[in-house]
Amino acid sequence: MKKVIVVIGAGSIGQAIARRVSAGKQVLLADLRQENADAAAKTLSDAGFEVTTASVDVSSRDSVHTLVEKATSLGEVFGVIHAAGVSPSQASPETILKVDLYGTALVLEEFGNVIANEGSCVVIASQSGHRLPPLSVEQNKALATTPVEELLKLPFLQLDQVKDSLHAYQLSKRGNSLRVMAEAVRWSKRNARVNTISPGIIITPLANDELKGPRGDGYRKMIEASTAKRAGTPDEVGTVGALLMGTDGAFITGSDFLMDGGVTSAYWFGDLAPK
Repeated sequence: MKKVIVVIGAGSIGQAIARRVSAGKQVLLADLRQENADAAAKTLSDAGFEVTTASVDVSSRDSVHTLVEKATSLGEVFGVIHAAGVSPSQASPETILKVDLYGTALVLEEFGNVIANEGSCVVIASQSGHRLPPLSVEQNKALATTPVEELLKLPFLQLDQVKDSLHAYQLSKRGNSLRVMAEAVRWSKRNARVNTISPGIIITPLANDELKGPRGDGYRKMIEASTAKRAGTPDEVGTVGALLMGTDGAFITGSDFLMDGGVTSAYWFGDLAPK
């Protein structure tokens, strides 16, 4: 049976990971916009990969379930790369929570039901999740384990509690890493693994939107105050993704990998620390 790698989010990071783990496998490339999936598929096809496309709205259970059915019709789902999401400059707090938090939990639940033996998944979270002040033990558990359809009803996720789009994004990305930790227990029953990567500023169209948006100055300050003194590249995230999804990462599951050039260190203990 053909091994299938499902890529959700046709952007630069999803493609970079896919290029490293999909040789000889069937790629199912899904995006909210079919034209984005088609453009990415052409790039991968021209590089020798076997690619099928689909459109998916990760905030819709029916849409995600349809994607699961398409993936399983192609073969066994051996890998999932979940790189879909919206940024603080692109959407309202409500949309961010629905897409980035609920959508990720939904993808993990649906694909966790069908993931193959020795399969693996990488979820793209964000350094933003590491800049949120500590949550309570109860809040952590709620983000990790609340049934998917009840997740957005949690009291601390209501719009009178979520201050703005950035706060919604930070909560969502913290929630992603917590959810993955809990899902790793369930996925282990299928002998499969799941991890998050929390990138810093990676030069993608989304990051370019942020650099040109109202938070652009803040982004540039983060780069200047970091150890690396530069933004990252999708290929660097791809390298970590390949480790986590491959045999060299067979001992890693339920983990979150922060890769931000030192920005979070500078935020908590360096020049970016809140005064």
